[in-house]
Amino acid sequence: MQSIDQSTQATINQWLGGNYDEKTKAEIQALVDQNATTELTDSFYKSLEFGTGGLRGIMGAGSNRINKYTIGTATQGLANYLNNKYPGEKISVAIAHDSRNNSDYFAGITADVFSANGIHVYFFEALRPTPELSFAVRHFNCKSGVMLTASHNPKEYNGYKAYGADGGQFTAPDDKLVIDEVNKIQSIDEVKFDRVDTNVELIGEAVDKLYLDGITALSISPDAIKRQHDLKIVFSPIHGTGITLVPKALEQFGFTNVTVVEEQSKPDGNFPTVVYPNPEEKDALTLAMNKAKEIDADLVLATDPDADRVGIAVKDNNDEWVLLNGNQTGSLLINYIVSAWEEKGKLTGKEYVVSTIVTTSLIKAICDAKNVEYFNTLTGFKWIGQIITKLQGEKTFIAGGEESYGYLVGELVRDKDAVVSAAFISEMTAYYKDKGASLYNALLDMYVEYGLYKEDLVSLTKKGKTGAEEIKAMMEKFRNNPPVSLGGSKVSVLKDYELGQETDLATGKVTKLDYPASDVLQFITEDGSIVSARPSGTEPKIKFYCSVNAPLADKKDFEKVNGELGDKIKAVMADLQA
Repeated sequence: MQSIDQSTQATINQWLGGNYDEKTKAEIQALVDQNATTELTDSFYKSLEFGTGGLRGIMGAGSNRINKYTIGTATQGLANYLNNKYPGEKISVAIAHDSRNNSDYFAGITADVFSANGIHVYFFEALRPTPELSFAVRHFNCKSGVMLTASHNPKEYNGYKAYGADGGQFTAPDDKLVIDEVNKIQSIDEVKFDRVDTNVELIGEAVDKLYLDGITALSISPDAIKRQHDLKIVFSPIHGTGITLVPKALEQFGFTNVTVVEEQSKPDGNFPTVVYPNPEEKDALTLAMNKAKEIDADLVLATDPDADRVGIAVKDNNDEWVLLNGNQTGSLLINYIVSAWEEKGKLTGKEYVVSTIVTTSLIKAICDAKNVEYFNTLTGFKWIGQIITKLQGEKTFIAGGEESYGYLVGELVRDKDAVVSAAFISEMTAYYKDKGASLYNALLDMYVEYGLYKEDLVSLTKKGKTGAEEIKAMMEKFRNNPPVSLGGSKVSVLKDYELGQETDLATGKVTKLDYPASDVLQFITEDGSIVSARPSGTEPKIKFYCSVNAPLADKKDFEKVNGELGDKIKAVMADLQA
């Protein structure tokens, strides 16, 4: 049986003897009495790390768990950072939570600690989507915001996303300054848990209206929606916060025929109808697709628990329902918006689009063809938000997105937004239907125009300390000995985002990459294939993103060319793992 090391035992003793509530102590003591060494070790062997986005972990008692005390410590650190950064100013924050078990309780703890530190709290009276929290931070001129959510993780998890004054998640140097303040807290006695009621102000429907009105004002094709208002849309919030605003947003856009998946409509942190409440998982959309078949719908939409990501399904030309991946949806959405702006004569040369380095290059191809400026960022929507904030007032952000089902239209918020995305995906479907085309055919037409781009993601899980060492060794191997060829094409360029340099492997010429340091490697082949290797920041995984492309002369050739590209991805991945 595993024994508990000295450091872990000291932390257990500290919690049993410290200023923690009796229920927490009883929970820990029960594990001690059961000799549950594995669970005790996992719960206490380290402190749950406050990363650049905040906290995420399994709920329970212990320093490595999400609970009142780890949430309280994170909030005290954030409060200390705010009071240091804005001395003598009236500081306010906004707080929202999703449908997860205990999210409302943790939101209350967060409000307690901020209020006890003299900070004014705008507190959403009930669950709301993450993007609305970002909107509220901006609307109320807050210095920070917190969203209690673990996004699409399993039901055992919860978490804490921290936002800066621009409504985006913290970026350098502030991310590290917040982390430093959290890490400085040595004892739970330093955390102020006693709420000051006068510092907490409830917000709700008035903010909903401002946010929804802002989204509605972005609509580009209201006439197409009027003609196609009865477009059949099936929507599932997958037991999350999407139910609060997505149906309202669709109604305000003018859609009159929206069917909500009844079995998944009620917010429920146990997510009873799915294994993972993740719109990337086919199983999570099964009920929605069944409903779509039953009523012969035009479009399926499904949002994750905090409604910042959206998955869609459409009917192909064989009347079969197919899920689109994040690259397909993002490309379609940006192609539609840029084309519609062009049709309306709204492109002035000051507009731009943003996506991430592991998202499809098809988005850049679309922007290049339309003469719209394109920016590439590191993985994570906070980097997209940072560019929007930096260029605010100088240029106009049209839209952006990343392959993991997160998109944003317009400048209302600084995070991915499934509410505005669901509305625009529906508008896009109406726009193409008004022209006699399905969304699936619009996808094929896009491939004929710009080329067929196909992407895949391969994740290798390497758990524990040895797993972390294996991942590090793999990255070092690729960094020092990049593959000579992938999928039958010579590797011509190596981009190393940690070293901040791009190397032409034929000439040895090195140029500087203008990005913050990040442990990502990219191999680009002579035929335009791209492979990105990136250790996950939140899971014990190394991820390989593979993108290949080929011309598509005619829609009828789609299945053949798509199959050939699928084979090419397999060949690339085989070479990478050789």
